[in-house]
Amino acid sequence: MGSRTFVVSDVHGHVGELHAALRRAGLTDDAGNWAGADATLWFLGDFFDRGPDGIGVVDTVRRLAAQASSAGRGRVRALLGNHEILALGMHRFGTTEVPYDGLLPRTFERSWVLNGGRDADQEGLTEDHIAWLLGLPVLALEGNHLLMHADTDEYLHWGRSVDEINAAVQAELASDDIAVCWEIWRRMTTRYAFRGRRGPGVARDLLKRLGGRRIVHGHSVIADLAGVEPAALTGPVLYADGLVLGIDGGVFDEGPCLLVELPPVV
Repeated sequence: MGSRTFVVSDVHGHVGELHAALRRAGLTDDAGNWAGADATLWFLGDFFDRGPDGIGVVDTVRRLAAQASSAGRGRVRALLGNHEILALGMHRFGTTEVPYDGLLPRTFERSWVLNGGRDADQEGLTEDHIAWLLGLPVLALEGNHLLMHADTDEYLHWGRSVDEINAAVQAELASDDIAVCWEIWRRMTTRYAFRGRRGPGVARDLLKRLGGRRIVHGHSVIADLAGVEPAALTGPVLYADGLVLGIDGGVFDEGPCLLVELPPVV
């Protein structure tokens, strides 16, 4: 594998599809163990909801990371997605209402149900899982790629560098204030910042501020950008003047679990 870098996002509990994609790419063997040699594999968030086994996805990521580390070859890393924030909020706050002036009550439980939350994932969530999730970054630089879960510039609310943003989000997630945690969920659900006439400018500004030459994101299913149904997708979509690569194939909507090798960007 050499120093190749792969990314996958928005598995949403579809652990079988993930395992198949990893085997096809040669990153795991037939037994599901790490076989990626010196390759780097990034998961860009959204392990939970809309599929049968979010805990199974989390356990897969953690197991592969441990195996690569133990072998001293390759790296497996992960970002926090908005559905992880939702799962954590559901676990901590449940039916507690978020302070709000609107007509409908806002609770993590209501959003969790509306977004395809699974009881089994909440029941299987251990303190060890929670500690691991709370330690994940929301942004990363991998070579000249700026990795993020959501196609949004809301990250800049938390700081002016990747490290500053990651530290701020982790500190806020540890808060006992439901309004603070809800605001992270709200900001991380926004999308489409890089689409349309303004999109390339937003992408350039974000790259100038945070580093990198190309943004790679999940979160928003890319079938509409490609002009096809999710099931017809065969690869990621490069857009916004070539500054942004979308990789969410919409596996929960009969699309593929896209495992994408990142080409060098100069």
